[in-house]
Amino acid sequence: MRYPIATESKSDASDESGHLSKLDALEARRTAAQLGGGEARVEAQHKRGKLTARERLARLFDEGSFTETDTFVTHRSTDLGLDKQRFEGDSVVIGYGTIDGRSVFAYAQDFTVLGGSLSQVAAGKITKVMDHAMRTGAPIIGINDSGGARIQEGIDSLAGYGEIFKRNTLASGVIPQITIIAGPAAGGAVYSPALTDFIYMVEGIGQMYITGPDVVKSVTGEDVSHEELGGAAVHASQSGVAHFTAESEDACFADVRRLLSFLPSNNAESPPVVDPTDTPDRADPALRDVVPDAASQPYDVMDVITKIVDNADFLPVHHNFAPNIVVGLARLDGRVIGIVANQANQMAGMLDIDASDKGARFVRFCDAFNIPLVTFVDVPGFMPGTQQEYGGIIRHGAKLLYAYVEASVPKMAVILRKAYGGAYIVMSSKELRSDVNLAWPGSEIAVMGPEGAVNVIGRRAIADAEDSDAKRAEMVDDYRERFANPYVAANRGYIDDVIDPAQTRPELVKALRMLENKVDSLPPKKHGNIPL
Repeated sequence: MRYPIATESKSDASDESGHLSKLDALEARRTAAQLGGGEARVEAQHKRGKLTARERLARLFDEGSFTETDTFVTHRSTDLGLDKQRFEGDSVVIGYGTIDGRSVFAYAQDFTVLGGSLSQVAAGKITKVMDHAMRTGAPIIGINDSGGARIQEGIDSLAGYGEIFKRNTLASGVIPQITIIAGPAAGGAVYSPALTDFIYMVEGIGQMYITGPDVVKSVTGEDVSHEELGGAAVHASQSGVAHFTAESEDACFADVRRLLSFLPSNNAESPPVVDPTDTPDRADPALRDVVPDAASQPYDVMDVITKIVDNADFLPVHHNFAPNIVVGLARLDGRVIGIVANQANQMAGMLDIDASDKGARFVRFCDAFNIPLVTFVDVPGFMPGTQQEYGGIIRHGAKLLYAYVEASVPKMAVILRKAYGGAYIVMSSKELRSDVNLAWPGSEIAVMGPEGAVNVIGRRAIADAEDSDAKRAEMVDDYRERFANPYVAANRGYIDDVIDPAQTRPELVKALRMLENKVDSLPPKKHGNIPL
């Protein structure tokens, strides 16, 4: 059968014209929505040295991959003049795309729309994209730049925050959650970032605080600037709220992309494995000379870490907070590992309140996302003093202990020099379910250092000796030979092997390969009660 060739009628032309006009209207509407609060507010955002929400997302994601959703959502409030301030998309941009080819979801608060304040519908957009991330098992990134709750919406805005916090908590340990602070985050708004895994702050434009400088001054009399109260430097070094800082937004986005390269998309996956470009059995004789023989002489543990991991590539986390302990991500034989290390050139590597918290949180993150742990131990003990005791060093130190016991990922530890007392136990000892524990030949493992031990057990003998100094030196040498060496621990099986420092990388690679299929479990329970 032959069919007649269709010819355009007047009605067909009219329909086509109608379709075009509708498409033109759609494009015009989308273009207007892309401007957020309008050209003037976009220009004001740029004058503050800040990118717009959509510019940020375009730069964070792979080029052209970000897809925005809920573009035409508007708030439905009419109180206090809001009926005259309605913008499509409202105060947040949400969507999905790829970063290095992997699926990622994100939202970015739009400061050009009512100062980025959180409305009921903005909260709904954020929770929608968080739900998508959870259902598909992909990371979620939030870019914060907001004046806080939308006061005109009252309790609806507060309820919106509650819905976000709930999802942050339920997603914890399931998908990686990353926050970028690229503007103000005040009041209740700070608790969503605090519930995420990592916080980045952009220097100069990112601030976080519960109450702003004006309220602080009215209540306490303190005169403090926004930056002094909640800037990037403060939170990265003093409070420990921020894990990373960046000089610019573009630098921040690059850093986030690098972090994601170490992380699995969710807790059911293993971290990305790359083809190793560093020889697995590479020995490094320089490691024999990095750690001084004298127990009190400092050195930089980074010189140990970078000589062992693949291509000396190490991503430190919380670098400026509690510097007496180092934590971060690296690769060994192409596989991602989490590293925890005492830093001997900061407070002699002693554990204090902040170091315990920092270490515990990192260990729990690695365990949640199937990242094996390598611990480098050189610890003289816990920090003494009333400030630490009154601050709860017992409780905080127990967090680190708890985290190591709870972790079921492969765990390896290397004692570099000294491991004394309770701090020895806490730092991934065999008793805390560590899998492979190694020691360097010059390491000392004991209840306390030889000098301290002799002061306790040899007080009377030293006092009765004709030459007390000589007697003390004799007893210290005897204690060190009999107790403060790795062979006593190795003899009892608390240390699996004493190794040549130069062979540390090959030994760890072999252990990691051996533990690749490790399965461990915890007793059935709803959850433990970590000493928070």
